[in-house]
Amino acid sequence: MHLKFIRKLILALSGLFLCLFLIVHLSANCLLIFPEATARDLYNTYSTTLRESTFIKVISYFLYASIILHVWYALLTTISNRKSKPQKYVVNRTNENSTWSSQNMGLIGILILLFIVVHLANFWARIKLGLGEEVLLDRYGNKDVYEVTYSLFQNFYFVIFYSLLAFPLGLHLHHGLKSAFKTLGFYHKKGLELLAKVSLIYALIISVGFGLIPIIVYFK
Repeated sequence: MHLKFIRKLILALSGLFLCLFLIVHLSANCLLIFPEATARDLYNTYSTTLRESTFIKVISYFLYASIILHVWYALLTTISNRKSKPQKYVVNRTNENSTWSSQNMGLIGILILLFIVVHLANFWARIKLGLGEEVLLDRYGNKDVYEVTYSLFQNFYFVIFYSLLAFPLGLHLHHGLKSAFKTLGFYHKKGLELLAKVSLIYALIISVGFGLIPIIVYFK
């Protein structure tokens, strides 16, 4: 039981950290909706600042660790939950006590992991590791990350991929944010009701934001 709680605690804390990261990431991506001349300079300057900042480099290590820990402990928790319920009952009343997303967090997690892998291959591997096609410089000598992003979102299939996978992300965030606070001991009835609403609003903003930006860029 003690080990199970530690797993859930790590899952909750890493998840909350990633929730904060998504707010920052979405805020930066909103620069992409500005007219190209403005968006290119702002986005490339922002990206360069992140890569050159020592503080951000330290934070990025926490980010990588959080992703790895969150995925690993989510997998362990899913396996543990399945082992604790080996029997298939004739009458299944699960739907009366939990939502579809809470019952299928494993499937949703796999879709999000697929999204992360594709996203890292398209951006992190190319921009930070120098893999694949060379990233050119803009007029100020910054890596033209805007061009990398813009070019990717001129591909209809990538636009569909990013936009559709924003939906399971929203489901995961809505359920995960509530669960994280419960794991941390937050059980106040009215507080949980408020938290459920905040979680829903947060999940909608993040998923709709990440889902719409590729579409907006595609039609720019």
